[in-house]
Amino acid sequence: MADAENISNSLTHLNAQGEAHMVDVSHKVATVREAIAEGLIKMSLSTLEQIEQGNSPKGDVLGTARLAGIMAAKQTATLIPLCHPLPLSKVQVTITAERSLPGYRLQALVRTKAETGVEMEALTAVSVAALTLYDMAKALEKSMTIEAVRLLQKTGGKSGDYQRPG
Repeated sequence: MADAENISNSLTHLNAQGEAHMVDVSHKVATVREAIAEGLIKMSLSTLEQIEQGNSPKGDVLGTARLAGIMAAKQTATLIPLCHPLPLSKVQVTITAERSLPGYRLQALVRTKAETGVEMEALTAVSVAALTLYDMAKALEKSMTIEAVRLLQKTGGKSGDYQRPG
């Protein structure tokens, strides 16, 4: 029991019995918090060109992926067990073609005024947008890869601001 208490004192998502639980944030002040995440989806140049020309059998690849990312950010607490449901005030998903990859760079900016941050919402938005882009274009190429999903920056909260180095 003492070991479980020591663990729970250092790990915020464990209770005194060492069991996973949702952190109580009711004592915290709601502040504006923002997070930006990004990811890449790599593909052949031919696939990129077909998507850019609107030649995907499933229709609007980028528009559908963008919308899926926005919807996913709003569902993060349903998907990630210990995330708090948050009132999101902004979700912006951008998808930019990069011929040098070749492929797309996906970014999500998520903002809230709440007691906890939106890093997971931004990461979820990017991940689901990339998965949707893959789904929409898999008839063109099944060997696409989703890579480098990561947090770029976050602002607000007790831990302060974060900017990914490089």
